Amino acid sequence: MEAPAGTPLDREFFERDVHVVARALIGTTLAVRGVGGVIVETESYERDDPACHAFVGRTDRTEVLFGPPAHAYVYLSYGIHSLLNFVAEPEGVAAAVLIRALEPVWGLDEMERLRGLSDPRALCRGPGRLSQALAIDLELNRAPLTRQPFELRGRARSWRRVEVVAGPRVGISVATERPWRFCAAASPHLSRPAG
Repeated sequence: MEAPAGTPLDREFFERDVHVVARALIGTTLAVRGVGGVIVETESYERDDPACHAFVGRTDRTEVLFGPPAHAYVYLSYGIHSLLNFVAEPEGVAAAVLIRALEPVWGLDEMERLRGLSDPRALCRGPGRLSQALAIDLELNRAPLTRQPFELRGRARSWRRVEVVAGPRVGISVATERPWRFCAAASPHLSRPAG
């Protein structure tokens, strides 16, 4: 199921296989408090995956992953960066999509201020940079993706024919061989080159 152009993404969009959701998110738009752009890179994580936080079972930290889909899972990476994930699959399954990179479109001035740089290609290249540019912090953990401050919409018409490629995930130390990183192939905004 691919949402029509500009249509808000709903719970049903996220309530399916996490890998399908991760691929389908490429080319959709994400804004947080009106600042955002087009999602160009994602990674998927499922419960039986040793790189997934839910692999250890239910904890206070991972409970959101077992909860209903279409919620944010925001965690602190290495005590520095808040990383944004979208909970997918039916309630109880435990899976999420890490949002790795965004092509900036709205609120560039605000992103530049928050990031302290002006190169649009570097503003949201990588999950930590993306969260900093969109002012995402732990306060948004468990927040519904279907309400403000989030605004998620289906692919714009100009993104309908984008080539999406899959490859190994990056930035992890286990299960690196799984081809669960999805990228807009020609995007200059990726955290690392596709392929």
